[in-house]
Amino acid sequence: MKNPELKKFLDANVKRYHQTDFIKDDPICIPHLYTQEQDIEIAGFFAAIFAWGQRITIINKCKDLLQRMDNAPYDFVLNHSEKDLKRLLNFKHRTFNDTDLLYFISFFEYWYSKNDSLETAFSKKMKPKDPTIENGLNGFRDIFFSHAEAPKRTMKHIASPQQNSACKRINMYLRWMVRKDKNGIDFGIWNTIKSSQLVCPLDVHVQRVAIKLGLLHREQSDWKAVTELTENLKKFDPVDPVKYDFALFGLGVSDKF
Repeated sequence: MKNPELKKFLDANVKRYHQTDFIKDDPICIPHLYTQEQDIEIAGFFAAIFAWGQRITIINKCKDLLQRMDNAPYDFVLNHSEKDLKRLLNFKHRTFNDTDLLYFISFFEYWYSKNDSLETAFSKKMKPKDPTIENGLNGFRDIFFSHAEAPKRTMKHIASPQQNSACKRINMYLRWMVRKDKNGIDFGIWNTIKSSQLVCPLDVHVQRVAIKLGLLHREQSDWKAVTELTENLKKFDPVDPVKYDFALFGLGVSDKF
């Protein structure tokens, strides 16, 4: 397809898949259980970090964790007791275990005792004219693991461009928090980071479709691939390039594309 035809095709599929029906079967349904900004941030963060494997398993694991936190994650991270933390023991999702979980809770307790939003942990190392979120992702990982007690094993759960990772799960989370969405799927509760600075979450579905459409030529799933794909999507919408995540993911999952 030539560029105008490809844009028309992608826009049509954004319209097709960018529907509220998308929410119920996607991990984004977890932060949609809440209305308070901090609850949305924390529940969404866990949902994104757990987002590998079958979507129904991801959703069920998130609900299990939130139930252990009395379905009030913000209140839990700020006001839990040692007894409350015992309810988190033996939690496990794939390679994420209770050691990782207890450190995540410790970080959130520290962060939210000093800050109203998790956005500042991402935006702190960014400059206003940064073309992408790259510096923000690198800075967030540094901040997240700045505690002396950070377990080495937990570090594999927070990716960054410095490691040449595609950072799929964190980029998906940022799409949820940053992107202003008329359809009410993404939350758009953050205002410092701009939608134009987001990069497209790259999973196997998105990558396969992007390669078939000529939007991506790099076969490795890494930061260079994410950058290449996003730059091509910006040709169609420089202000909101990651809206095309809906089209690419939807085509990859729902169709024999």
